[in-house]
Amino acid sequence: MKHILFLVSLLFVFSCGDKKKSSSEKFLLDSSGSINNVSVVVDNELWNGNVGEAIRNVLAKPIYGLPQDEPTFTISQIPPAVFSGFVTKNRTVLKVEMNKEANIKFLKDVYAKPQHVIAVFGKTKQDIIDLVTNNETKIIETFRNAEIVERQRQMAKSPHNFKSIQEKLGVNIKFQSVYRIAKQTDNFFWIRKDITTGTTNLMIYELPFNAIKRNDSVVNQIIKIRDSIGKAHIEGPVEGSYLTTENAYAPFHGETVLDNKPTLETKGIWDIKNAFMAGPFINYAIEDKINKRWVVVEGFAFAPSVEKRNYMLELEAIIKSIRLD
Repeated sequence: MKHILFLVSLLFVFSCGDKKKSSSEKFLLDSSGSINNVSVVVDNELWNGNVGEAIRNVLAKPIYGLPQDEPTFTISQIPPAVFSGFVTKNRTVLKVEMNKEANIKFLKDVYAKPQHVIAVFGKTKQDIIDLVTNNETKIIETFRNAEIVERQRQMAKSPHNFKSIQEKLGVNIKFQSVYRIAKQTDNFFWIRKDITTGTTNLMIYELPFNAIKRNDSVVNQIIKIRDSIGKAHIEGPVEGSYLTTENAYAPFHGETVLDNKPTLETKGIWDIKNAFMAGPFINYAIEDKINKRWVVVEGFAFAPSVEKRNYMLELEAIIKSIRLD
């Protein structure tokens, strides 16, 4: 009988523990906030001085690869005294706390979910400035990746049902049903979405494995390839016009990983030969060694007279959903 009572007591303790855990999780409300908007919780005095300047230099630095200067994030400064209630539910938060040992913490789901909170502590203003400045890359990556995941989540609510991309290229990529296939061949797809002031576009195609060689001229190789693809497949508004690369703007080039595969990343400005149209592009060449090919996926936006940052983030979110068979 004692053994039975002991077992019952154990079950009761574990049961209460589970209830307590699930109960606390229920109180964590859904996060909110506009895409690319970061809440910065800091005293007005610090915000208006060198600390605020250091934070703005990181979070509001211009994005490379856009025709006009646009900040990486839009910042909403919030004094700690009013940081409560619904204000704490923003998806991305940078919080500054003084009179504590110098430290920076990257936290998840503190006030809501999903949420990324970066807490910066310091005994002096210089502590805060140094921590923000020295962790610039990680801060931007943390918030940017959170926004890409959020945009992917939003787009997943109305997925496309095209099967030809997977059938012809062996590529699975997620984008909204509002996109349409503007042109396709056996190894090339041009996908478009109409927006208020223009279009957002995707190109997906494959190349032979020897088409790109990793050497000092790799950027020139990629630009030459995209120009030949543009001339062959992306016609402009007048006869004889086609998609090309703006030579006056030096492209950014780097390496990353997509679908666990080495990937060449190139950002720059496109224009239309023989027409007055231009805009930003982001190009990823994925090294598919298994299938002895390169899979190239590019996003470019045509949105004259308006900011293009969020359109390019959406295209990047789509591209980063790619999976190769």
